[in-house]
Amino acid sequence: MPKIVFLPHEYLCPEGAVFDANEGESILDVALRNGIEIEHACEKSCACTTCHCIVREGFDSLRESTELEDDMLDKAWGLEPESRLSCQAKVTDEDLVVEMPKYTVNHAREHG
Repeated sequence: MPKIVFLPHEYLCPEGAVFDANEGESILDVALRNGIEIEHACEKSCACTTCHCIVREGFDSLRESTELEDDMLDKAWGLEPESRLSCQAKVTDEDLVVEMPKYTVNHAREHG
């Protein structure tokens, strides 16, 4: 079973965390299932960038992003070559190391 390592984030996961993931499950769903409240203002419909993450290890194991995801990522704060929308990036059979950026484009957080 693949694992996702979430690197420490000041608000979301101060100590960092490691969770088991199911193949085909999104990075966002793994985080939410384990109590990491990553923002997802569009409710996982690939219509915002609030769930933007950077895949530090295992990026090449992910399916290629769609044109829609790439268009949304162009609007993300702190975009890097290994950036993905965590609602769209699905786990395969490899472990991932994920960093959540310090900021999102959201000015007001809607939950938690």
